[in-house]
Amino acid sequence: MNDIRRTILWVIFGFSLVMLWDQWQVYNGRKATFFPSSVQTAPNATGPASAASTPNGVPTAVNPVAGAGQIAGAAAVSRLSAPVVAHERVVVQTDVFKLTFDTEGGSLVQVELLKHRDMADKTRNFILLDDSKDRIYLAQSGLIAGAGGTGLPTHKSVMALTSGERMLAEGSKTLEVRFESPEVGGVKLVKTYTLTRGSYAVAVKHEVLNVGATAMAPQLYLQLVRDGNKPPGESSFYSTFTGPAIYTEAKKYQKVEFADIEKGKVDIEKSASNGYAAMVQHYFASAWLLDDGVKRDLFMRKVDTNLYSVGMIAPLELIAPGARKTVEARFFAGPQEEKILEALTPGLELVKDYGWLTILAKPLYWLLDKLHGFIDNWGWSIVALVLLLKAAFYWLNAKAYSSMAKMKAVNPRIMEMRERLKDNPQQMQQEMMRIYREEKVNPMGGCFPIMIQIPVFIALYWVLLASVEMRNAPWMGWIHDLSSPDPFYILPIVMTLTTVLQTSLNPAPPDPMQAKMMWFMPLAFSVMFFFFPAGLVLYWITNNVLSIAQQWVINTRMGVPPKFHLPKF
Repeated sequence: MNDIRRTILWVIFGFSLVMLWDQWQVYNGRKATFFPSSVQTAPNATGPASAASTPNGVPTAVNPVAGAGQIAGAAAVSRLSAPVVAHERVVVQTDVFKLTFDTEGGSLVQVELLKHRDMADKTRNFILLDDSKDRIYLAQSGLIAGAGGTGLPTHKSVMALTSGERMLAEGSKTLEVRFESPEVGGVKLVKTYTLTRGSYAVAVKHEVLNVGATAMAPQLYLQLVRDGNKPPGESSFYSTFTGPAIYTEAKKYQKVEFADIEKGKVDIEKSASNGYAAMVQHYFASAWLLDDGVKRDLFMRKVDTNLYSVGMIAPLELIAPGARKTVEARFFAGPQEEKILEALTPGLELVKDYGWLTILAKPLYWLLDKLHGFIDNWGWSIVALVLLLKAAFYWLNAKAYSSMAKMKAVNPRIMEMRERLKDNPQQMQQEMMRIYREEKVNPMGGCFPIMIQIPVFIALYWVLLASVEMRNAPWMGWIHDLSSPDPFYILPIVMTLTTVLQTSLNPAPPDPMQAKMMWFMPLAFSVMFFFFPAGLVLYWITNNVLSIAQQWVINTRMGVPPKFHLPKF
C-alpha cells in the first residue's frame, strides 16, 4: 500500500506535467495533444446578406481593412477610385496614459500606459493599442444604415478635430477630444472622448445628427480590431489567454481563441441588453461598454489575414429630420486591476482569468492584497500569504506527515517482508496488510490531506501568474520584477535544492523504478522553474521550506529521526 500511495502521488504529478505540456502546445498555436477543446461550430446563415450585414451577421461596414467600396450603402464608392482625403494623428495625454487618435474615423490607434513599463525595454512605457508595421490593435466606432439605406459615417470617414486642448491641465479633472464627420448620407456623426484624471476608462459620446430630409434609424457599432499574435515577451512555459471575449448576464464570460474564429468555431450569445466586448491579454485588456438596457448584437469575426474583431452593434431609434440621437458608451484600456474593473461594470473583472479555480483564487487575491496593504512589498506579501495558508492547513499537514512518519517507521519491516516473499505476491499482500493493522498505519493517510490542499495551491499559482501588480514589482536585492524570471537564476537553484532536500527526507520506495521516478519527476519539474516568474518561484520556495520544517518537527516528535535518502541510479 505504501507503493500505491506513492504511485497515486506520481500519477497526479505526471498528470500535471501532461496538462502543462498540453497548454504549451495550445500557446504555440498547435492543437492540444491530450485534451482538445470541443467547441460547437456556430451555424452560418445561408440567405442573402442585407445591405447592412454579411452572411454571418456581421456588418460589412465594420471591416477595419475594408475600402469604401465595401461599406454598406449605395452611395459608397470603391477605395481605389475614391479621392484620397488627408488625415492626421492627434496625441493627447493625461496622468495615466497617452492616447493617439486618427482623424480617419476619430479612431483610437495607440494607447501608451504611463505607469507601466515595457517588459523588453524598461526605459519605455508599455503600449497596449498600436497601429504600426508590427502590430495592429485599434478601437473603432461608426454608423451602419438600415436595410436599403445609404452609406453613413464610419471609421473610414475623415473627421475634423473640433477641440483644442491636448494635455490634461494641472488642476483639471477632465479633458475632451471632439471629432465631427462631414455629412454622409444625410447624417453627421460627432464623437466626444472625455478623459478623466486617474482613470483608464474614457467616456465616449456619439451624437448622430439627421441633416437630411427623411427620417432614418441607423445602427451604432463599437469594435476592437487586433492581430492574432501573442504579446511580445510572453514565456512559452506558462499559458495565458490572448483574444476576444464578451460578457452577458445570461451566459457570463465567454472567450474564444483566434484559432477557433479562424475555423468558424464561434458559439457566443448573439444579442443582449447588457455586458461588454473586450480584447484580453496577459495583465491588460480593452473593452467597449454600453449601459445596461441598451440592446446590442454581439459579434466576433475574422476580417483579414491574421486580423480579428469583436464588438457590439446597437440599433438606434428613428431620428426625424433636424433631430439628433445621443448614445453614451465607455472605453476601457488598461491593467487588469480587480478593484478598477469591478467598479466599471459587472463581470469586467473576469478578464483577469483564474480559470476553473476562480472561486478559490478570488479570496486568495483579496487576502494577498490586504497583506500588501500592511507590508507594502509584493514579495514579502507572497511569503506572508504562504505562511498563513500553511497555518490554516497545519492540522491537515500534521496528519499527513504523521502518517508518513509511521510509514517510515514500519518501512524496514515492509522491505524485509517484500524481499522474503517476493516469489509469492498474494501472501506478500496479506502480510503487508497485517503489518499495517498491527501498527495502526493507514497507507493512504499521507495522501488525502495533501490532495485536499492541491486546488488551493493551484489557485494561488494562478493568482500570482495573473496579477498585474507583480509586473515590475521588486522584492529585494537582485529581484526587481516579480513577473520576470530571476536574472541570475538564484531562486530557481534554491528551489531545486529545497526540492532535493524534501525528496530525500521521504523513505526510498522498495521498487527500483519508483525510486528513480521519485527523483526524476521533481528535478524535471524544478528545471521549468528557471523560466517561471520570480514571484511564482518565491511562492514554491516558501512552501517547500515550511513543508520541510513541519515534516522535520513531526518526525522528531514521533521518534522517527529525519534521515536522508540519496538517489541510486
